[in-house]
Amino acid sequence: MINQIFEGLYPAKLWDYFDQICQVPRPSRHEEKIVDWLLEFAEQNGFEGKRDKIGNVLISKPASPGMEDRKTVVLQSHVDMVGEKNNDKQHDFFVDPIIAVRDGGWIKADGTTLGADDGIGIAAQLALLTSDDIPHPPLECLFTVDEETGLTGAFNLGEGFFKGRTLINLDSEDEGELFIGCAGGIDTLAYLKPDYESVPEGYTALEIKVTGLKGGHSGDDIHKGLGNANKILVRLLRKLNRDLGFRLAGIDGGNLRNAIAREASAIGMVPSKFKEEARVALNVLAHDVEQEFRHTDSGVKLWMGSCDQPEELFSANFQNRLLNAIYACPHGVMAWSQEIDGLVETSTNLASVKLKEDEILVTTSQRSSVESARDDISNMVSSVFELAGARVEHSDGYPGWEPNMESPVLDVSVSTYKKLFGNEPEVKAIHAGLECGLFLQKYPDMDMISIGPTIKGAHSPDERLDIETVRKFWDHLLDILKNLK
Repeated sequence: MINQIFEGLYPAKLWDYFDQICQVPRPSRHEEKIVDWLLEFAEQNGFEGKRDKIGNVLISKPASPGMEDRKTVVLQSHVDMVGEKNNDKQHDFFVDPIIAVRDGGWIKADGTTLGADDGIGIAAQLALLTSDDIPHPPLECLFTVDEETGLTGAFNLGEGFFKGRTLINLDSEDEGELFIGCAGGIDTLAYLKPDYESVPEGYTALEIKVTGLKGGHSGDDIHKGLGNANKILVRLLRKLNRDLGFRLAGIDGGNLRNAIAREASAIGMVPSKFKEEARVALNVLAHDVEQEFRHTDSGVKLWMGSCDQPEELFSANFQNRLLNAIYACPHGVMAWSQEIDGLVETSTNLASVKLKEDEILVTTSQRSSVESARDDISNMVSSVFELAGARVEHSDGYPGWEPNMESPVLDVSVSTYKKLFGNEPEVKAIHAGLECGLFLQKYPDMDMISIGPTIKGAHSPDERLDIETVRKFWDHLLDILKNLK
């Protein structure tokens, strides 16, 4: 029985599967439950299903009658979701289902990410697999793991796991836009080992928080001028340190490498005689920040309150090195494309600051459609933290996807969209990373396109899915499959 939240929505089968997917916990790097669920789905419905050593799943379906001579098409989505929630929300992403709610023309979740990225792609694949009245060529539905935190499934995809050489990625987030290229990326991790000092006499313990920011995707949203909680927090801490002798005991900001930090907090101490001056400094910066972000992040809040006295403080030397490095670390758009109007070429995201065991870990991610520029900004970030005495590591990185304007699947996608909806779709490249770059690296003859319904606020609790665009996404996908020769 379909959830009343989705009652009356088209296509009903797709929404029913999306509801079922919301019941299966699937945070990145912990996709075992959804992988098992997909294999059980294949067995129950009589499809050929298989899993590779890393956890990717492939479910195959023969062509519909009369289309046996068509080339096989691979439909691809990723099974993991970003697990982000509001601080006041009790939710365990390893156990609890996602609670979907309808808000006018949108579907969103109750205080958490929705997982439409890319649960709606999975749902479309399952609806196609179990439909018996839709014309289609031979289908291979590919479900990859850990797209969000490391593209692990795509990185480890073995040659020969699927046969098709036309692939439709179902992970885009703007209906009416056909994506034929994406940025490559790399992570830069800085480790700083703290020194500690005892707590001096005559100091007052304070907790400071930055909240209320929208956050968002570090690729799709990096150009929107959104606030970064880590940068705002350190802006205040550095001023308190310089002007009032503030001493830092702990810092925690952001969560995921591919999300702009929404919240950050710190615990420290200020000389008791400067307690009120500290509050005044916070109020002044709060006013400045509210003005600076009034058009993009009007909900930003800075808060200060008393807290328990910490057992020890970072040494003055370490504190200065840490705050200066984070303050100096670049964040945001570094260059715009010279070839495609409105496309970010190169960017960097100061994602998180965490105390991990006995080290402070600062996680950043760099993206670019130009590999040399990606490496350059990564080295720039490295230099900042190396000057602070940090140990710096880089991830393996992943390649971009170079646009092919002569793509046959692009031609069909453009013509079918125009026929269905009476207007031309936008053909674009995206600054976010898609698995397509890795597929192309492994299968150089692959012809690909990426489509999807409209999703706003991905990777944050504001994530929401536009109901009407799901209909258009579905109708377009079916017409592409019908017309691919």
